[in-house]
Amino acid sequence: MKKPIDEVREKSFEQLAEYLYKTLKLKRYLIVLDDMWDTKVWDKVKRSFPNDKNGSRIMVTTRLENVGGYANSCSTPHHMRFLNESESWNLFCENVFGKDGCPTELKQIGKTIVQNCQGLPLAIVVIAGLLSKATKTQHYWTCIGENLSSVIASNDENCSKILTLSYKHLPHHLKGCFLYIGIFPKDSNIRVSKLVKLWVAERLLKPVRSKSLEDVAREYLLELFDRNLILVRVKNSIGKIKGCGIHDLLRDFCVREAQREKFFHVNNMGLCGISEGTKVRRLSIHLHRKLNDIDNCLQNMRLRSVLNFNEEHYHQSEKLINSRLLSVFDTNNTSVNEFPVNLRYFACKFHFARSFPASLLHLLRNLQTLMCSDVVDVNLPPEIWEMRQLRHVKFWEMVLPDPPSAETEGKNSIIVLDNLQTLCNVVNFRCTEEVLQRIPNLKKLGISFDSRAVLDAGYCCLNNLARLLKLGSLGLFWQSPSFLKNITFPISLKKLSFLSGHLTWEDMTIIGSLPNLQVLKLQWSSFVGLEWEPKEGEFIQLKYLQLRKIDLENWIANSIHFPSLERLVIEYCKSLEIPSGIGEIPTLESIEVYGCSDSVVNSAKQIEEEQHSSGNDYLQVRIVNF
Repeated sequence: MKKPIDEVREKSFEQLAEYLYKTLKLKRYLIVLDDMWDTKVWDKVKRSFPNDKNGSRIMVTTRLENVGGYANSCSTPHHMRFLNESESWNLFCENVFGKDGCPTELKQIGKTIVQNCQGLPLAIVVIAGLLSKATKTQHYWTCIGENLSSVIASNDENCSKILTLSYKHLPHHLKGCFLYIGIFPKDSNIRVSKLVKLWVAERLLKPVRSKSLEDVAREYLLELFDRNLILVRVKNSIGKIKGCGIHDLLRDFCVREAQREKFFHVNNMGLCGISEGTKVRRLSIHLHRKLNDIDNCLQNMRLRSVLNFNEEHYHQSEKLINSRLLSVFDTNNTSVNEFPVNLRYFACKFHFARSFPASLLHLLRNLQTLMCSDVVDVNLPPEIWEMRQLRHVKFWEMVLPDPPSAETEGKNSIIVLDNLQTLCNVVNFRCTEEVLQRIPNLKKLGISFDSRAVLDAGYCCLNNLARLLKLGSLGLFWQSPSFLKNITFPISLKKLSFLSGHLTWEDMTIIGSLPNLQVLKLQWSSFVGLEWEPKEGEFIQLKYLQLRKIDLENWIANSIHFPSLERLVIEYCKSLEIPSGIGEIPTLESIEVYGCSDSVVNSAKQIEEEQHSSGNDYLQVRIVNF
């Protein structure tokens, strides 16, 4: 006689679906569908669950945002959070000691182990299962804690399968981008802007017509977020993801898989630990001490990418720098005098000479990203206008020359930098028609004017900024209040930052009328005067307002003046009182006060009390005194 389980195995899918439906009909049931990977699966099985409106429930767990939303389109999926410190410790102790408590001598190292699991229940359960069967000594637990991620991966087959399954279910175009995140050191807060530029330079993206490569990269990133493979670390002023990270277990998986596929190599032990002849295409250096004798170690490597996260200064190998294959070079601190001709991405912290050698730019025809911090007032040569592939240029301070005139180049041979999106920070930038027509697709611009500038409209030509039809972010620093009189902002502007300037509050109408402005940062006496009363109908899209070191006393405003405001940040202001009407803004989420006087603090507290007493618990007020 056949067993019931054998009879079920012999049935077809349709027969099983019908059998399940009849079994559940008119009964109250709870069904748990664990780890669903595809919406098609839900379409197939949902017909087997009768809806008799008797309180039955179906729970679906998934790692994919779109699957969760698809299974129940009427409500938002519940996002499982990481365990907090207390919950993690209780789960750990329950699995290691049962009803017995943790011995005193193991508490400190035990809590360190739990903390390194970063609130992930899977990691806690796996390591607790291992420790429950092992010798409970401080020495053993310390060894486990120092190699936690590798211990978990090597001692739990189920854990390894789960990580591998997440990777294998990724579409092909996302696999390289996901593995690439393992290049960054453990617990890194990875700047999204940097990650996007690296993906572009590494050619990990599939071009899409009518979209920039940066836009494609951000779409890839959102897909990885939706699959819960990447963590949000930091959001910007309007809630977009600014910094991201990855759990240690997933990062270790990325490193292992990348090295297995020869995608990149992470070096923690010193460059001489790489054997001669090893095929290393991308090298990530995570040392925290000086590198010695790297010339001999690197001379035979055919490197395409070098990312150095080592904090110590060292002299970079000339053989490495002169490599014709190197396309990405990112380092915290180095001395570089030569560049490989195929370089597409170069970012570093070091001091150039006051003039950037024109001979270098002649070589860098493929360069897309050039970012150098700690470089003050460097003069770029005119050859910068011949680099057609440039996408992002950022210095601490740079002087940009005028491009060659049309007469010099010939009217039909003017080079337009169509790909250039970022240009920061240019000293005494001349916004002439000749300059702006070379950079028509600029999205982010940072400019400043000092005492050397000729402070008149004829020199600066700020009225021409309106020609930058795609400009979304603009940072301005100047010392003369006459500048704003001669400026015209593009209507595309979403973010505007002012530093110094000494403008009057009456000039604010020029800014308030911008239809798409979402972020406004006013710092260091950018506007002066004791009273500011915005006009109705201005700042209709403004979500974030920062006032930093502004000498304002009487601020007359309410919900009419900032109808979309979400965050108000006030820093180091002395005499300001926040208008009580600000609390009536329906979209306002937070008021943040840093290092301000009692008048600012008390007005913020009063707004909080008024709103909470009227039932508005949504508004959060944060006060930090220095």
